[in-house]
Amino acid sequence: MSHSFSADLRGRVITAISEGLSTRKAAKRFGIGISTAGKWFRRYRNNGETTARKQGQPTGSKLDKHEAFIFGLVEETPDISLAEITEHLGLEHQVSVCPATVWHFFDKRGITFKKRQRMRASSNAAT
Repeated sequence: MSHSFSADLRGRVITAISEGLSTRKAAKRFGIGISTAGKWFRRYRNNGETTARKQGQPTGSKLDKHEAFIFGLVEETPDISLAEITEHLGLEHQVSVCPATVWHFFDKRGITFKKRQRMRASSNAAT
């Protein structure tokens, strides 16, 4: 993942463009990409932002707000599958997720569901 440029550099680039220097010339002067300089200036002009935004994906899951519903399903039907939970979320809450997302939801909370394999009846019955 790339790093953020310093707030000082951002400020100098924004100031230079504000004072009439072209985006291309400002980018060349400060050794950054043209698109980067343009993006910084547009964000400043539109929102007044001069600091870097947080990088990476947001924490949390879109299922966090449906935690009570999901645990209710599991309590109601202990052997419910991930696919069935996914289906219930879609039907009752209009949340589109795949079974892997539901698995990650449980994994993040340290919850596992191990289903026992059904044993065949033994044909060697002890006498």
